Amino acid sequence: MNENPSYAVLHDVVIGEDATIHDHVNLFGCKIGAGTKIDAFVYIEEDVSIGKNCIVRPFTFIPTGVDIADEVFIGPGVNFTNDRYPMVDGDWELEPTIVRTRAAIGAGAVINPGIEIGEESLVGAGSVVTKDVPSHTTVAGNPADPITRKTSE
Repeated sequence: MNENPSYAVLHDVVIGEDATIHDHVNLFGCKIGAGTKIDAFVYIEEDVSIGKNCIVRPFTFIPTGVDIADEVFIGPGVNFTNDRYPMVDGDWELEPTIVRTRAAIGAGAVINPGIEIGEESLVGAGSVVTKDVPSHTTVAGNPADPITRKTSE
């Protein structure tokens, strides 16, 4: 880990061995697993847990209620949400989101609250995920739907 990240806020964070935290991040009350890499311009809120050997690319927002397993890739500009009906005043309802082992989320995807992204699944770049993604499934689009991956012959 960068021992003195410049222009970063690290408050009440548990950081695993050999994790890399770059400059210009805000981490509050979260857990970052061993060997995980957090790039610049990432904001992670309280009670978020990120597993071992993950990669979180720049300009990503991960709010309270998100749980990310081991070996997950999160592309640049991914936005997770945690409240289906956000408002300035009044009560809000936290809807937890789970990202399972070895899932990958492409650049610019938006993950709605209360979603589970299954093991070894892939969310295409720019997708808006509005429902659970089964394990070993590729989804893309707005709203994200399953697609067939092309394989080399």
